[in-house]
Amino acid sequence: MKQPNSQPTSELMLRETASQTAGPYVHIGLALAAAGNPTRDEEIWNGMARPEAEGEHIEIVGTVIDGNGDLVRDAFLEAWQADSKGVYQREYDLEKPFNSFGRTATTFEHGSEWTLRTVKPGRVRVDGIDEAHGAIDDKENDLASARSALLMAPHINLTLFARGINIHLQTRLYFEDEAEANAECPVLSRIESPARRQTLIARREEVDGKVRYRFDIRLQGEGETVFFDF
Repeated sequence: MKQPNSQPTSELMLRETASQTAGPYVHIGLALAAAGNPTRDEEIWNGMARPEAEGEHIEIVGTVIDGNGDLVRDAFLEAWQADSKGVYQREYDLEKPFNSFGRTATTFEHGSEWTLRTVKPGRVRVDGIDEAHGAIDDKENDLASARSALLMAPHINLTLFARGINIHLQTRLYFEDEAEANAECPVLSRIESPARRQTLIARREEVDGKVRYRFDIRLQGEGETVFFDF
């Protein structure tokens, strides 16, 4: 009998590696503060913007709610967003005023809320994310150029990991006070139901004179958050 490893690579079908639900080690390894452990000197965490970062400084808070309406207290989230000028910072450096990437988590304390401290992102072109790092649209193609002129509303991309979720979930956070930009956003407008679009809108609050946005993620059931298949 011919052994599987004797076949040429070109004849083999490479299958997707099996997914696995997130367990307690996610927090222990990547969310030390949420797990109640001492933090490292160099940590990728929820402070995405230093005080000197340009733009409007904001805080975002939220919860994760399961299909029974109960809080998910051990969820882990990753955030990816443009800076205040609509440019993604692709190189992470703790010394930079702003980094486009951050992490946060729900906890068993403080109302099981996750938090992000960042700046409000600017609008980003659909195809030409950042010309300084190489736009992906073809300038000689009229259709591609027309698409690249479209601006997405300010948003933050969120990836969610949690118990019972075998494949991480992708969603977006938009801002309540960006109604005009939201109405024009070519991604948000792809969601036909206005009620479903509202599940992606963070509500503006003011706490102690500071701007804060609340964004609760519902995994299932009534008011389920829209998730994207990227």
